[in-house]
Amino acid sequence: MSQAERIARVAALNDALRRSIHSPGRNQVVMTGGVAALIGDIALFRGFRRRAEIIRIVRDYDSFTPDNDPIGEHDFGRFEFEDAILYWKIDYYDLELAYGSADAANPEVTTRVLTILLADEY
Repeated sequence: MSQAERIARVAALNDALRRSIHSPGRNQVVMTGGVAALIGDIALFRGFRRRAEIIRIVRDYDSFTPDNDPIGEHDFGRFEFEDAILYWKIDYYDLELAYGSADAANPEVTTRVLTILLADEY
């Protein structure tokens, strides 16, 4: 696989994870404590609405440019939510989540972890 094909494959796998954010399979979606505090109690409608809106923003994110995605892997995004700046990022681990993945373009050896965080937690 050429480098360009590898990058395109990683971007497609990352986009697929975001599109299936509610059912990521072996991949994982997590948020930091700061984002959880911003959302509030999800048992309350307001907290539930906030969480749903953040997930929708990450799922639908398509503002990739050479400035914010220089490699082209679609592995990072920035957005604003209720006066806060949030990031989402995707990291690549082995199947046991012990080490980095040997090949992020191969879903058979990679677990993707999408983290949603406040900018000041980065």
